[in-house]
Amino acid sequence: MVFFILLFLLIWLISLTDFIFIPVLQILGAIAFPMIGAGLLFYLTKPITQLLEKYKINRVVSIILVFLLIIVLITLFIFYIWPIAQRQIYNLINAAPSMFKMVEDFITYWQTNYSEIPDQVITSINDFIDDIPGHLESIINNLFGFIGSFIGQVFTIVAGFVLIPFFLFFMLKDGEKLAPFITKIFDEKKAKNIRSLLSKVDHVLGSFIQGQLIVSFCVGILLLIGYLIIGLEYALALSLFAMLMNVIPYLGPFIAVAPALIVGAIQDPTNLIWVSLIMIIAQQIESTLISPNVMGQVLDLHPLTIIVVILAAGSLAGIVGILFAVPFYATLKTIIVHFYETYTESKKNKKDALI
Repeated sequence: MVFFILLFLLIWLISLTDFIFIPVLQILGAIAFPMIGAGLLFYLTKPITQLLEKYKINRVVSIILVFLLIIVLITLFIFYIWPIAQRQIYNLINAAPSMFKMVEDFITYWQTNYSEIPDQVITSINDFIDDIPGHLESIINNLFGFIGSFIGQVFTIVAGFVLIPFFLFFMLKDGEKLAPFITKIFDEKKAKNIRSLLSKVDHVLGSFIQGQLIVSFCVGILLLIGYLIIGLEYALALSLFAMLMNVIPYLGPFIAVAPALIVGAIQDPTNLIWVSLIMIIAQQIESTLISPNVMGQVLDLHPLTIIVVILAAGSLAGIVGILFAVPFYATLKTIIVHFYETYTESKKNKKDALI
């Protein structure tokens, strides 16, 4: 009980001194983009540098080789993959009005030939069709507003991209020095406890980031192969979209398949079956072969918990909250569990207490 009273007291004191914390948060927000970008690349490239070091390659040379690999992959994407995807996205946008027209014609045909459809359903469909121009206009207006704000943030974004390589270099070079730097003010036993906590957090974040991105990449490749086999239009663009959406645990695959189902149904109604079948096969391969070997059960989170966390974070922070909800929750859980275990052990021996 005392703990919760102190916690709420701390929150109240922070709210009274927000003039101190707001500038700090603004500074953190300015460096958040390059830090997060470098952090993602750090966990993706860390295994490569460790592998190179096993072959007695100097760390700085290993980091340079990793940077060259990143440059090669980005160059290949820009010159060979992005032009095809860009063309497909452009064609898909141009085809959108005709797709809406086909859907409208189908609904009209259905209304004409199937009179047993309830009037409420017909009214809802007609209202939706009538509102489509308004929705499109709203989207366009919001898009222009977004472009305006985006232009205002161009300098920050460019600066962030410029800083990412520098952050990444020093993370790869000196990342392992963080724990000794933090723990040097503590005695040996407490320092060992804090190093254990940092190691657990590092393991959780590394496993999630590496696992989720590798799984998303594999699912995207499987979907691309499946879409090409059935001759689905805009296969590459839809696969890239699916690859991005699969980064979101559990909910991502359902979002990923929605555009493919729509495009497939308009192209040929039987594609609804084929696209669904391809998605099921890809998810089965991912859940039985890829995820267990890549991620295992390191997060130890119940699927329902993950869905609730994602929905709550999405309502509070939008797409950013959805993307970072699970790793943030997993990290917070790891810290709380660690401190609880430390607390229970300290009841046996006061010297084991961190505080």
